[in-house]
Amino acid sequence: MKKLFLIAIAVIGFSISSNAQDLKFGFKGGVNLATINGDGVNDNLDGRTGYHIGAVAQFSLLETVALQPELLYSAQGIEDTDIDYINIPVLFKLKFAKVLSVEAGPQFGFVVNDNFEVGEPESFDFSGAVGAGVEFGKFFGQLRYNIGFTDVIKDVDAKNAAFQISVGYYVF
Repeated sequence: MKKLFLIAIAVIGFSISSNAQDLKFGFKGGVNLATINGDGVNDNLDGRTGYHIGAVAQFSLLETVALQPELLYSAQGIEDTDIDYINIPVLFKLKFAKVLSVEAGPQFGFVVNDNFEVGEPESFDFSGAVGAGVEFGKFFGQLRYNIGFTDVIKDVDAKNAAFQISVGYYVF
């Protein structure tokens, strides 16, 4: 019984380690179409066209499931009120048809730059992200929507929202 248990652990461990070896690492960048939504925000405000750039990793958990953490510099906010973040999305990715995928997960953002004239933005932003992607060899493209769950400014109903279009390249 003990030998059977050890053999089962060894087989499971080998299976997990062989799947974990499917690691990709690369860089990506693209355009942000960002805004701030909520009851505390004037509806006549224009969104900000910004950018994002950073690193991406992809760990295959199963043949069609992967975990994709990223580290991005992201220019967000609204026109005339810039808020730049270091964002860390941690996405679960479902792959199908060999080149297509859908992804969703939480995103953790930390303010690194702002030009607020009155008040200060909250230093932390918690968001959700949902999107789709395509991969062709080492090249990939993604479309993603990020919706904020926390207020940008303390005690004001104002949350980040951004549509992102990205392209990238896996180094390995």
